[in-house]
Amino acid sequence: MKKMNSNKSFKPGFTLIELLVVVAIVGILASITLGYLASARKKGDDTAVKSNLATARSVVELFYLNNANSYLPLGGSTFSIAACPTYSASGTNMFSNNKIVADTVAEAVKRGNGSSCYNSDNIWAIAVGLKLTPNTSWCVDVTGTARMVNFTPSEAIDPATFICK
Repeated sequence: MKKMNSNKSFKPGFTLIELLVVVAIVGILASITLGYLASARKKGDDTAVKSNLATARSVVELFYLNNANSYLPLGGSTFSIAACPTYSASGTNMFSNNKIVADTVAEAVKRGNGSSCYNSDNIWAIAVGLKLTPNTSWCVDVTGTARMVNFTPSEAIDPATFICK
């Protein structure tokens, strides 16, 4: 039988190298996870843009029926292609005059990457930039179109026809 050497002391624990390896592994896993979370957040924002613009499209059609078959409020004027306006009770276009339309478009704009709107008495279009794919927009218009276009919002609405490119 062997005797233990009583001069050597045994201290349980980890060495500095082992601790540094564990910290490095945890750091690598955290960075990978955060990368996926950023991508998931962008996908969520893009989905919110699409959903809000689908709601806006439905509300716009109700606005049309309630305003004597016009997409402009009584006494309103055409809103040329520009960044979507915010709500104003005295607004002269559908996007600013109707609170529900304004709120759904504003939520899409908040979750997206820029916007562009057009509104006349018989035509309308909305484009909001998507986050996941640069230089793309989700565009909806009077024809029932709801699709991704490979343009920034300021370029997504055709200046000749005033519908999505």
